[in-house]
Amino acid sequence: MQISMFLPNKVPVRVKSLHTNPAASTAKVAAPKWAQKTITLPPQKRGCHLITSKIVKEIEPELCGFKCGLAHLFLHHTSASLTINENYDYDVRDDTETFLNKIVPEGPSAPWKHTIEGPDDMPAHIKSSMFGSTLMIPITNGKLNMGTWQGIWLCEHRDYPTSRTVVITLNGI
Repeated sequence: MQISMFLPNKVPVRVKSLHTNPAASTAKVAAPKWAQKTITLPPQKRGCHLITSKIVKEIEPELCGFKCGLAHLFLHHTSASLTINENYDYDVRDDTETFLNKIVPEGPSAPWKHTIEGPDDMPAHIKSSMFGSTLMIPITNGKLNMGTWQGIWLCEHRDYPTSRTVVITLNGI
């Protein structure tokens, strides 16, 4: 059985069904939508920084138009990272930075070959790979659907602050 459905803009969509239901011959489906925005975050000192409010402020006009969907964040850099973690106690960010510095050696005794951009560059690349450069967050009723104590962090792994660019793509209905 084939069912014809029409999206709000009258585009026919054919769906093949393994089950037959004569009552379900026509159904309305919300058309998916997309939005994308590139934002620049101001330079931050080395460490983990809560950036949730900055992200939400930048995408709020687009975000409120989504009932259900996903927000994808992509950081354009290899010496910083994004992660989701504690949004309340600043000590968690400090402790995370302490942990990263303890497990990734730096300085003249570090074993890294890539030092052309400075002694903090290769450790920054390793730390960036540990946390990653992307996040995927559910959207529910026009809001990022994160836990009560969750926040978006920018982790700056270099000694010298530089602005960072994030591409945010929203997809859903």
